[in-house]
Parts: sequence; structure tokens; C-alpha cells
Amino acid sequence: MIPLSFNDIAVGARLVEALIRQASTLRSMPITYSDLLTLARSLHPKDEVLGRAVPVGIGPKLLFVQGFCAVHGYPNLACLAVNRETLLPGPGYEGDREADRRAVAGFDWSVADAQLAAYVDAIRSKVPARFKPRKERPADVAWYAYFCSHRAACEKLTPEDKQEIINQMMAGLDPEAALARVLAAKQDFGSASIG
Repeated sequence: MIPLSFNDIAVGARLVEALIRQASTLRSMPITYSDLLTLARSLHPKDEVLGRAVPVGIGPKLLFVQGFCAVHGYPNLACLAVNRETLLPGPGYEGDREADRRAVAGFDWSVADAQLAAYVDAIRSKVPARFKPRKERPADVAWYAYFCSHRAACEKLTPEDKQEIINQMMAGLDPEAALARVLAAKQDFGSASIG
């Protein structure tokens, strides 16, 4: 698997905060991927990276959430994020969902905020040096050049898929790696039912 990108880390940190809110206020009721992104955006309306996030790219962000919980010995917050059709967590989720939901509901999450920033810094330091972030316009131009020379491989992409590819390219991935990541997510999560 491709290592976490700066985009995965930034959005993943916001998802941790949104899932803590979900666990605390709604007693660990499941939340669909698109609703989770909406909740995170409502908590951070000026976050541009979060504003560009789409459900098709949520898998690595939830792996960040799982990693944060595992490192600190917390119940796995990612158990709350579910696919709209199946109402189950994605394929990257490991664990007993019901037991995790009960543990998440009964946990005192007030200590987690203090540890999130340090965890983000630690994970950001592990991002490969070859991942050089770029602005949206250069990423879009690079994607278009790749798209023009690889139309057959890109024929089934949706606008949401393109947005996630651009997001990953802005985080430093090359077009081929970003495309592979989105296609893998569509296969793992199901293209029509990710939301």
C-alpha cells in the first residue's frame, strides 16, 4: 500500500475530531462516509484541504484514525464510519465492530485532543521525501496531461474520482500512483456506494 500522504494526515486528523464528536454526542451511532466529511467540514469550515475531500478517498484517512487510536490505546473510532449501502466499515477496518462501538461510547475522549497534534507531527515526519506537495493548478495540469495520454485507463472515472486524484497529486503523489489509489479504493469500497 502507498504510505499516507500529507492529505491523508490532514483530513484524517479532522476525521478524528469529527468521530470523537460523533461518539460523544450521539453515543457511537454509525455515520456514513459522506456524512462524516460533512460533519468534519461543519467543525472546520475554513479548512481548504478538508473542503476538497471526497468519500472515494476516505480509506487512507480512516487508516490514520485507526493508527491514532491504536498508538494511544484508544477504542477504534473508525468503527463508526460506514458505507452507505452496507452500513459496515470499509475493508481496512479490523476488529469486532459492536464491541468497538460499545468501547467508543463508554470512553472519555477529553484526553485525545491533547495527543492528536503530536501524533500528526510524528506521522507527517514519516511521509516519504519524494512526496512534494504542489498547488491545485499545477496538479490539475499534470493530471490533464496524464489523462490525455492514458484515456483508456481513465474512462470510468467520475468527477469525484478526479477530485481525489487531484487531492493526492497536491499531496505529492504522481498521477499514476494517484490513479492507482483511487481505482483501488473504488474496488475496495464499491464505486456507487462509497457515500
